[in-house]
Amino acid sequence: MIEKLKHKYALSEKGANGMVRAFIAVTVSNLVLMLPVGLLYELASYLLEGEVPREKLSFFIIGIVAVLALIAAATVFQYRSTFLSTYIESGVRRRALAEKLRKIPISFFSKKDLADLTNTIMGDCAMIETGSSHWIPELVGAIISTTIIVISLFFFDWRMALAAVWVMPIAFIIVLSSRSVMGRLQGKASEYKVACLDGIQEGLETMRDLKSYNMTENYMEGLTKKIKAVEKHAIVSEFANAAFVCTAQMILKLGIATTAVVGSALLIKGDITLLTFFMFLLVVTRMYEPLQISLQNLAAVISLDVNCKRMDEIISHPEQTGKDELTNNGYDITFDHVAFAYDNGEQVLSDVSFTAKQGEVTALIGPSGGGKTTVSRLAARFWDNDKGAITVGGMNVSDIDPEKLLTLFSIVFQDVTLFNNTIMENIRIGRKDATDEEVMAAARLANCEDFIERMPDKWNSMIGENGSELSGGERQRISIARAFLKDAPIILMDEATASLDVDNESLIQESLSKLIKDKTVLIIAHRMRTVDGVDKIVVLKDGTVAESGTPAELKTANGIYRHMVDTQLQSEQWKYA
Repeated sequence: MIEKLKHKYALSEKGANGMVRAFIAVTVSNLVLMLPVGLLYELASYLLEGEVPREKLSFFIIGIVAVLALIAAATVFQYRSTFLSTYIESGVRRRALAEKLRKIPISFFSKKDLADLTNTIMGDCAMIETGSSHWIPELVGAIISTTIIVISLFFFDWRMALAAVWVMPIAFIIVLSSRSVMGRLQGKASEYKVACLDGIQEGLETMRDLKSYNMTENYMEGLTKKIKAVEKHAIVSEFANAAFVCTAQMILKLGIATTAVVGSALLIKGDITLLTFFMFLLVVTRMYEPLQISLQNLAAVISLDVNCKRMDEIISHPEQTGKDELTNNGYDITFDHVAFAYDNGEQVLSDVSFTAKQGEVTALIGPSGGGKTTVSRLAARFWDNDKGAITVGGMNVSDIDPEKLLTLFSIVFQDVTLFNNTIMENIRIGRKDATDEEVMAAARLANCEDFIERMPDKWNSMIGENGSELSGGERQRISIARAFLKDAPIILMDEATASLDVDNESLIQESLSKLIKDKTVLIIAHRMRTVDGVDKIVVLKDGTVAESGTPAELKTANGIYRHMVDTQLQSEQWKYA
């Protein structure tokens, strides 16, 4: 049961045990609330005989006090077991989710957009939190306590008990039959919600481009349709849910009527006493109250299936694992007949073999879509290759824990990611224990000091979300400064100087020449002047190595590299007519 709860509702071991405790707490609370009925039954039996004996008055007074105390204790127990434990578990769940996302291959994120993941982490987590604190314990507790009460009623009189409980299975069957309908509706509602969130986020991120092309009005029309689709589908879902739940609740209320009719008939015949008839009426009115709420909770739990499946998709996703011990001898990167395809079946690499040697700069060039970026990502184990082997100093990267492997790499991406923090802290991401002096030294190597000194608070200047206060070239230089600060033995650079002007590019290349001494450097570039001074060029085309050699060798070979050099030279010499 514990394992089932853990898998179903993304719970930890402690959280699953806490949910079982919540079931018990709600059951106890519901049963304790039936104690006043017992006291009232005893009191009514004396009143029907004439009067309450004086010696029994103290019993009823103590009984009332004791019942109130038990109800208070049961309520506190229920609150602590449902609400408090659920909120603690919610924090555990979100932390576990964050830890899981750290260990999931990067390929998973290529299939999910940001709005979808955000909705899962925030929206789905919140829904499961509500379900764990309100719906599930109340439902299970009500079912258990009602079952105990129903069994007790059959000991009093099976005919009256049958008149009271026949409606229960019918009501629950009606709500349970909504599972397929509500599952489809909730699935569509989730799709519409993600599409709406994605549209809002896209609009905010592209507002500059939308305004520059006078497309804001057209975009808002499309976004309005998405918002209305969410609203419309929410109404449809609520209506469908109400149709099942309200019908079931109406059926449930018939139990009071049948109990009264059957009880009256039996009373007239003399088969039951007035006290028994009175007791059954009291019990059924009290018993149906939690069941009315339980029917709503059952419908809510059914609708929770979609959220749980989305959460479980992350929790159950295979992790990238490996050894924590690095066994490499040197830092040569070797690709040996490597093949790789994305999950959608797109074959990116079919047979790639080359070696990027330590102490040399190896450049990956070639037409777009040839697999250059994929090669660099595979080297750092952002993905796992399908065939062949990738080694660093003879160590197979697939055998090493990804986070441990990445301690060997300094990576400068083409698309720079910065945080809404100070310049100092954005660079310090390269090495969190670096001193301020070390951060400043790395920034100087990356030629950052000139624009930092112009900023209002200099090194402590906030740069906005994703570096919105900086130019593209300035953002790129901060990214390069991180690589300088980390000072790892392997450097991967994907169009690292693409956003820099010629002067800054020259300065950065001079700094890089100091950084790359005795290191393995793998760069991706489209500008041929960037790779003119490298030690080795690997030309990738259609997922294979088309050419390989020094720049001088490839220029004389009159192949793809020579063609790219000539084409760019013509482009640079082009003038307006």
